[in-house]
Amino acid sequence: MKIPALPLFLALLTLTLFSACQEDNTGDPTVCDNCPQEEPILADYNPTDYSFDYLPDHFPNPILPPDNPMTEEGIALGRMLFYDPILSRDSTISCGSCHFQELSFTDGVAVSTGIDGQLGVRSSMPLVNLAFNPRGFFWDGRSATLEEQALVPIEDHREMDESWDVVEEKLRNHPDYPAKFREAFGIEYASEIDRNLAVKAIAQFERTMVSYQSRFDQVVWAQQGWPTEEEQMGRDLFFVEQALPTQEHPGCSHCHGSSLFTENNFFNNGISNVEDLESFPDKGFGEVTGNIYDNGKFRAPTLRNIALTAPYMHDGRFATLEEVLDSYAAGGHGIANEDPNIQPFALSDEQKQAMIAFLNMLTDTSFVNNPAFSNPFGE
Repeated sequence: MKIPALPLFLALLTLTLFSACQEDNTGDPTVCDNCPQEEPILADYNPTDYSFDYLPDHFPNPILPPDNPMTEEGIALGRMLFYDPILSRDSTISCGSCHFQELSFTDGVAVSTGIDGQLGVRSSMPLVNLAFNPRGFFWDGRSATLEEQALVPIEDHREMDESWDVVEEKLRNHPDYPAKFREAFGIEYASEIDRNLAVKAIAQFERTMVSYQSRFDQVVWAQQGWPTEEEQMGRDLFFVEQALPTQEHPGCSHCHGSSLFTENNFFNNGISNVEDLESFPDKGFGEVTGNIYDNGKFRAPTLRNIALTAPYMHDGRFATLEEVLDSYAAGGHGIANEDPNIQPFALSDEQKQAMIAFLNMLTDTSFVNNPAFSNPFGE
Protein backbone atom coordinates (compact mmCIF):
# COMPACT_ATOMS: atom_id res chain seq x y z
CA MET A 1 0.00 0.00 0.00
CA LYS A 2 1.41 3.41 -0.93
CA ILE A 3 1.64 5.87 1.97
CA PRO A 4 0.64 9.46 1.04
CA ALA A 5 3.68 11.73 0.94
CA LEU A 6 2.45 14.44 3.35
CA PRO A 7 1.49 12.14 6.28
CA LEU A 8 4.78 10.30 5.82
CA PHE A 9 6.70 13.59 5.93
CA LEU A 10 4.88 14.69 9.11
CA ALA A 11 5.56 11.36 10.78
CA LEU A 12 9.26 11.58 9.97
CA LEU A 13 9.41 15.19 11.21
CA THR A 14 7.78 14.20 14.54
CA LEU A 15 10.20 11.33 14.97
CA THR A 16 13.16 13.61 14.21
CA LEU A 17 12.05 16.22 16.75
CA PHE A 18 11.40 13.53 19.38
CA SER A 19 14.86 12.07 18.79
CA ALA A 20 16.42 15.50 19.12
CA CYS A 21 14.71 16.00 22.45
CA GLN A 22 15.80 12.59 23.62
CA GLU A 23 19.42 13.13 22.54
CA ASP A 24 19.67 16.62 24.04
CA ASN A 25 17.78 15.92 27.26
CA THR A 26 20.50 16.69 29.81
CA GLY A 27 18.17 17.91 32.53
CA ASP A 28 18.64 21.54 31.54
CA PRO A 29 15.35 22.88 30.14
CA THR A 30 17.28 25.41 28.01
CA VAL A 31 19.34 22.81 26.10
CA CYS A 32 16.77 21.37 23.71
CA ASP A 33 15.56 24.10 21.35
CA ASN A 34 12.82 21.89 19.93
CA CYS A 35 11.41 20.68 23.27
CA PRO A 36 8.59 22.43 25.14
CA GLN A 37 10.15 25.18 27.25
CA GLU A 38 9.66 25.26 31.02
CA GLU A 39 8.81 28.69 32.33
CA PRO A 40 11.19 30.07 34.96
CA ILE A 41 9.85 30.64 38.47
CA LEU A 42 8.64 34.19 38.98
CA ALA A 43 10.14 34.97 42.38
CA ASP A 44 13.17 36.79 43.70
CA TYR A 45 16.19 35.10 45.25
CA ASN A 46 17.65 37.32 47.93
CA PRO A 47 18.06 35.14 51.04
CA THR A 48 18.46 36.56 54.54
CA ASP A 49 21.02 34.87 56.79
CA TYR A 50 19.75 33.43 60.08
CA SER A 51 21.84 33.90 63.21
CA PHE A 52 21.90 32.10 66.56
CA ASP A 53 23.30 35.18 68.28
CA TYR A 54 20.42 35.13 70.77
CA LEU A 55 21.74 31.99 72.46
CA PRO A 56 22.89 32.38 76.07
CA ASP A 57 26.53 31.90 76.99
CA HIS A 58 25.86 28.62 78.80
CA PHE A 59 24.69 26.97 75.58
CA PRO A 60 27.07 25.26 73.13
CA ASN A 61 27.46 26.40 69.55
CA PRO A 62 24.99 24.87 67.09
CA ILE A 63 26.26 22.26 64.67
CA LEU A 64 25.55 23.60 61.18
CA PRO A 65 26.42 21.68 58.00
CA PRO A 66 28.33 23.84 55.50
CA ASP A 67 26.17 22.67 52.59
CA ASN A 68 22.94 23.87 54.23
CA PRO A 69 23.38 27.44 55.49
CA MET A 70 20.50 28.78 57.54
CA THR A 71 18.32 31.46 55.95
CA GLU A 72 15.00 33.01 56.89
CA GLU A 73 13.56 31.82 53.59
CA GLY A 74 14.78 28.25 54.06
CA ILE A 75 13.35 28.15 57.58
CA ALA A 76 9.98 29.49 56.39
CA LEU A 77 9.85 26.82 53.67
CA GLY A 78 10.82 24.12 56.16
CA ARG A 79 8.08 25.21 58.52
CA MET A 80 5.52 24.85 55.72
CA LEU A 81 6.79 21.41 54.75
CA PHE A 82 6.87 20.28 58.39
CA TYR A 83 3.17 20.99 58.78
CA ASP A 84 1.93 20.11 55.28
CA PRO A 85 0.19 16.71 54.97
CA ILE A 86 0.85 16.80 51.22
CA LEU A 87 4.00 14.84 52.05
CA SER A 88 1.93 11.74 52.94
CA ARG A 89 0.27 9.30 50.55
CA ASP A 90 -3.29 10.49 51.19
CA SER A 91 -2.49 14.01 52.43
CA THR A 92 -3.63 13.24 55.99
CA ILE A 93 -0.32 13.03 57.90
CA SER A 94 2.36 15.67 58.35
CA CYS A 95 5.45 15.82 60.53
CA GLY A 96 3.34 17.94 62.87
CA SER A 97 0.83 15.09 63.23
CA CYS A 98 3.26 13.32 65.58
CA HIS A 99 5.02 16.38 66.97
CA PHE A 100 2.73 18.86 68.74
CA GLN A 101 4.25 22.15 69.80
CA GLU A 102 2.29 22.30 73.07
CA LEU A 103 3.80 18.92 74.03
CA SER A 104 7.35 20.00 73.21
CA PHE A 105 6.86 18.39 69.80
CA THR A 106 5.86 14.94 71.06
CA ASP A 107 2.34 13.54 70.65
CA GLY A 108 1.24 12.36 74.09
CA VAL A 109 0.87 8.65 73.28
CA ALA A 110 3.10 5.62 73.80
CA VAL A 111 3.64 5.01 70.08
CA SER A 112 2.63 7.30 67.25
CA THR A 113 -0.19 6.70 64.79
CA GLY A 114 0.59 7.05 61.10
CA ILE A 115 -1.32 6.70 57.87
CA ASP A 116 -4.47 4.54 57.85
CA GLY A 117 -4.31 4.41 61.66
CA GLN A 118 -1.18 2.26 61.69
CA LEU A 119 0.77 2.22 64.93
CA GLY A 120 4.48 2.81 65.00
CA VAL A 121 6.94 0.90 67.18
CA ARG A 122 8.45 3.73 69.24
CA SER A 123 7.40 6.88 71.03
CA SER A 124 7.61 10.23 69.28
CA MET A 125 10.78 12.03 70.36
CA PRO A 126 10.74 15.68 71.46
CA LEU A 127 12.16 18.04 68.85
CA VAL A 128 14.15 20.24 71.18
CA ASN A 129 17.68 21.64 70.75
CA LEU A 130 18.40 19.36 67.80
CA ALA A 131 20.97 21.80 66.45
CA PHE A 132 23.40 20.77 69.21
CA ASN A 133 23.30 17.01 68.71
CA PRO A 134 26.50 15.50 67.24
CA ARG A 135 25.58 11.80 67.58
CA GLY A 136 22.80 10.94 65.18
CA PHE A 137 19.03 11.10 65.31
CA PHE A 138 16.08 8.84 66.17
CA TRP A 139 16.04 6.81 69.38
CA ASP A 140 18.70 4.55 67.87
CA GLY A 141 20.87 7.18 66.17
CA ARG A 142 20.52 5.64 62.73
CA SER A 143 20.51 8.96 60.83
CA ALA A 144 23.69 10.99 61.09
CA THR A 145 22.10 14.36 60.29
CA LEU A 146 18.74 16.06 60.49
CA GLU A 147 18.66 16.08 56.70
CA GLU A 148 19.03 12.30 56.61
CA GLN A 149 16.45 11.90 59.37
CA ALA A 150 13.85 13.93 57.47
CA LEU A 151 14.08 11.57 54.49
CA VAL A 152 12.87 8.56 56.46
CA PRO A 153 9.27 9.20 57.67
CA ILE A 154 8.00 9.99 54.18
CA GLU A 155 8.59 6.47 52.87
CA ASP A 156 7.98 4.60 56.14
CA HIS A 157 4.86 2.49 55.57
CA ARG A 158 3.73 3.05 59.17
CA GLU A 159 4.16 6.81 58.99
CA MET A 160 3.52 8.74 55.76
CA ASP A 161 3.82 5.91 53.22
CA GLU A 162 4.63 8.01 50.18
CA SER A 163 7.48 7.77 47.69
CA TRP A 164 9.81 10.72 47.38
CA ASP A 165 9.36 10.61 43.60
CA VAL A 166 5.67 11.38 44.04
CA VAL A 167 6.34 14.01 46.71
CA GLU A 168 8.71 15.79 44.35
CA GLU A 169 6.04 15.93 41.66
CA LYS A 170 3.48 17.23 44.16
CA LEU A 171 5.81 20.04 45.17
CA ARG A 172 6.78 20.90 41.57
CA ASN A 173 3.14 21.19 40.53
CA HIS A 174 2.01 23.07 43.63
CA PRO A 175 0.82 26.68 43.15
CA ASP A 176 3.04 28.05 45.95
CA TYR A 177 6.02 25.80 46.57
CA PRO A 178 8.10 26.54 43.44
CA ALA A 179 8.35 30.22 44.44
CA LYS A 180 9.20 29.23 48.02
CA PHE A 181 11.96 26.88 46.86
CA ARG A 182 13.40 29.60 44.61
CA GLU A 183 13.37 32.12 47.46
CA ALA A 184 15.14 29.61 49.72
CA PHE A 185 17.60 27.93 47.35
CA GLY A 186 17.79 30.02 44.17
CA ILE A 187 16.50 27.39 41.75
CA GLU A 188 15.23 28.68 38.41
CA TYR A 189 12.75 25.99 37.42
CA ALA A 190 10.19 23.92 39.30
CA SER A 191 11.77 20.76 37.88
CA GLU A 192 14.78 21.45 40.11
CA ILE A 193 12.74 20.83 43.27
CA ASP A 194 13.87 17.56 44.80
CA ARG A 195 13.96 15.66 48.07
CA ASN A 196 17.39 16.97 49.02
CA LEU A 197 16.22 20.57 48.97
CA ALA A 198 13.02 19.62 50.81
CA VAL A 199 14.84 17.95 53.70
CA LYS A 200 17.37 20.78 53.86
CA ALA A 201 14.49 23.18 54.45
CA ILE A 202 12.88 20.95 57.09
CA ALA A 203 16.23 20.56 58.86
CA GLN A 204 16.73 24.33 58.89
CA PHE A 205 13.36 24.81 60.56
CA GLU A 206 14.02 22.09 63.12
CA ARG A 207 17.38 23.62 64.04
CA THR A 208 15.59 26.78 65.14
CA MET A 209 13.63 24.83 67.79
CA VAL A 210 15.82 25.95 70.67
CA SER A 211 14.56 25.85 74.26
CA TYR A 212 16.63 27.95 76.67
CA GLN A 213 14.22 30.10 78.71
CA SER A 214 12.87 27.77 81.37
CA ARG A 215 12.41 28.81 84.99
CA PHE A 216 15.64 26.94 85.73
CA ASP A 217 17.50 29.13 83.23
CA GLN A 218 16.03 32.27 84.71
CA VAL A 219 16.91 31.32 88.28
CA VAL A 220 20.31 29.68 87.80
CA TRP A 221 21.82 31.43 84.80
CA ALA A 222 20.03 34.80 84.71
CA GLN A 223 19.91 34.92 88.55
CA GLN A 224 16.34 36.14 88.51
CA GLY A 225 14.52 34.79 91.53
CA TRP A 226 15.18 31.81 93.75
CA PRO A 227 14.25 28.14 93.75
CA THR A 228 11.80 26.97 96.36
CA GLU A 229 13.10 24.69 99.11
CA GLU A 230 11.46 21.76 97.36
CA GLU A 231 12.99 22.66 93.99
CA GLN A 232 16.42 23.05 95.60
CA MET A 233 16.12 19.64 97.25
CA GLY A 234 15.23 18.13 93.89
CA ARG A 235 18.13 19.90 92.23
CA ASP A 236 20.57 18.55 94.83
CA LEU A 237 19.27 15.02 94.28
CA PHE A 238 19.48 15.39 90.51
CA PHE A 239 23.11 16.50 90.47
CA VAL A 240 24.46 14.56 93.46
CA GLU A 241 27.48 12.36 92.68
CA GLN A 242 27.32 10.06 95.71
CA ALA A 243 29.29 12.69 97.62
CA LEU A 244 27.09 12.48 100.68
CA PRO A 245 27.75 9.44 102.90
CA THR A 246 24.05 9.21 103.74
CA GLN A 247 22.87 9.54 100.15
CA GLU A 248 22.72 6.46 97.97
CA HIS A 249 21.22 8.23 94.97
CA PRO A 250 23.76 8.26 92.09
CA GLY A 251 22.44 11.42 90.44
CA CYS A 252 20.77 11.86 87.06
CA SER A 253 23.30 14.15 85.41
CA HIS A 254 25.51 11.28 84.19
CA CYS A 255 23.10 10.83 81.28
CA HIS A 256 21.25 14.14 81.43
CA GLY A 257 24.06 16.60 82.03
CA SER A 258 25.18 19.90 80.51
CA SER A 259 22.96 22.89 79.83
CA LEU A 260 21.08 20.72 77.33
CA PHE A 261 20.09 18.20 80.04
CA THR A 262 21.22 15.38 77.80
CA GLU A 263 24.60 13.98 76.83
CA ASN A 264 23.10 13.03 73.44
CA ASN A 265 24.41 9.54 74.00
CA PHE A 266 23.01 6.02 74.14
CA PHE A 267 22.47 3.95 77.29
CA ASN A 268 20.86 0.80 78.59
CA ASN A 269 19.02 2.39 81.48
CA GLY A 270 17.91 -0.87 83.05
CA ILE A 271 14.20 -0.77 82.21
CA SER A 272 14.07 -4.07 80.28
CA ASN A 273 14.14 -7.39 82.09
CA VAL A 274 15.52 -9.73 79.44
CA GLU A 275 17.41 -13.00 79.63
CA ASP A 276 20.55 -11.83 77.82
CA LEU A 277 21.89 -9.27 75.37
CA GLU A 278 20.26 -11.01 72.41
CA SER A 279 16.79 -11.00 73.94
CA PHE A 280 15.82 -7.33 73.73
CA PRO A 281 12.58 -7.08 71.72
CA ASP A 282 13.93 -3.80 70.34
CA LYS A 283 17.71 -3.79 70.05
CA GLY A 284 17.87 -0.02 69.58
CA PHE A 285 21.39 1.32 69.08
CA GLY A 286 22.71 -2.23 68.66
CA GLU A 287 20.62 -2.66 65.52
CA VAL A 288 22.54 0.25 64.04
CA THR A 289 26.07 -0.56 65.20
CA GLY A 290 25.88 -4.35 65.01
CA ASN A 291 27.63 -4.49 68.38
CA ILE A 292 25.90 -6.87 70.80
CA TYR A 293 26.87 -4.63 73.74
CA ASP A 294 24.83 -1.82 72.20
CA ASN A 295 21.66 -3.90 72.22
CA GLY A 296 18.93 -2.34 74.33
CA LYS A 297 20.62 1.06 74.35
CA PHE A 298 18.61 4.14 73.41
CA ARG A 299 19.22 7.84 73.28
CA ALA A 300 18.89 9.70 76.55
CA PRO A 301 16.48 12.47 75.52
CA THR A 302 16.69 15.98 76.85
CA LEU A 303 14.87 16.63 80.11
CA ARG A 304 13.99 20.13 79.01
CA ASN A 305 10.18 20.31 78.93
CA ILE A 306 10.07 16.77 80.33
CA ALA A 307 6.88 17.51 82.25
CA LEU A 308 5.13 17.98 78.88
CA THR A 309 6.34 14.87 77.09
CA ALA A 310 4.64 11.92 78.82
CA PRO A 311 4.53 8.98 78.37
CA TYR A 312 8.21 8.20 78.80
CA MET A 313 10.96 5.95 77.38
CA HIS A 314 11.41 4.78 73.80
CA ASP A 315 8.26 2.68 73.98
CA GLY A 316 6.19 4.98 76.18
CA ARG A 317 5.94 2.39 78.95
CA PHE A 318 5.78 4.88 81.85
CA ALA A 319 2.80 7.20 82.06
CA THR A 320 4.17 9.55 84.72
CA LEU A 321 7.40 10.94 86.10
CA GLU A 322 6.61 9.15 89.37
CA GLU A 323 6.77 5.83 87.51
CA VAL A 324 10.08 6.80 85.91
CA LEU A 325 11.64 7.65 89.27
CA ASP A 326 10.29 4.45 90.85
CA SER A 327 11.91 2.44 88.05
CA TYR A 328 15.31 4.08 88.56
CA ALA A 329 15.08 3.71 92.35
CA ALA A 330 14.46 -0.01 91.91
CA GLY A 331 17.70 -0.38 89.94
CA GLY A 332 18.21 -2.40 86.80
CA HIS A 333 18.02 -6.10 86.00
CA GLY A 334 21.69 -7.03 85.91
CA ILE A 335 22.09 -7.15 82.14
CA ALA A 336 25.76 -6.98 81.14
CA ASN A 337 25.60 -3.63 79.37
CA GLU A 338 23.48 -1.69 81.84
CA ASP A 339 24.94 1.68 82.67
CA PRO A 340 26.93 1.41 85.92
CA ASN A 341 24.94 4.27 87.42
CA ILE A 342 21.79 2.16 87.32
CA GLN A 343 21.81 1.07 90.94
CA PRO A 344 18.96 0.73 93.48
CA PHE A 345 18.59 3.57 95.96
CA ALA A 346 16.14 4.74 98.56
CA LEU A 347 13.76 7.48 97.45
CA SER A 348 11.16 8.80 99.86
CA ASP A 349 7.89 10.33 98.70
CA GLU A 350 9.21 13.71 99.77
CA GLN A 351 12.36 13.30 97.71
CA LYS A 352 10.40 12.04 94.73
CA GLN A 353 8.13 15.08 94.76
CA ALA A 354 11.14 17.32 95.18
CA MET A 355 12.76 15.86 92.09
CA ILE A 356 9.55 16.33 90.12
CA ALA A 357 9.38 19.94 91.31
CA PHE A 358 12.91 20.42 90.00
CA LEU A 359 12.04 18.78 86.66
CA ASN A 360 9.07 21.12 86.36
CA MET A 361 11.54 24.00 86.48
CA LEU A 362 12.78 22.84 83.08
CA THR A 363 9.48 23.67 81.36
CA ASP A 364 9.95 26.48 78.86
CA THR A 365 6.57 28.08 78.21
CA SER A 366 8.06 30.54 75.72
CA PHE A 367 9.20 27.59 73.61
CA VAL A 368 5.85 25.83 73.45
CA ASN A 369 4.07 29.11 72.72
CA ASN A 370 6.56 30.54 70.24
CA PRO A 371 4.59 31.55 67.10
CA ALA A 372 7.67 30.95 64.95
CA PHE A 373 7.26 27.20 65.57
CA SER A 374 3.49 27.06 65.07
CA ASN A 375 1.49 25.71 62.15
CA PRO A 376 1.64 28.32 59.35
CA PHE A 377 -1.61 27.00 57.91
CA GLY A 378 -3.45 27.94 61.08
CA GLU A 379 -4.78 24.48 61.85
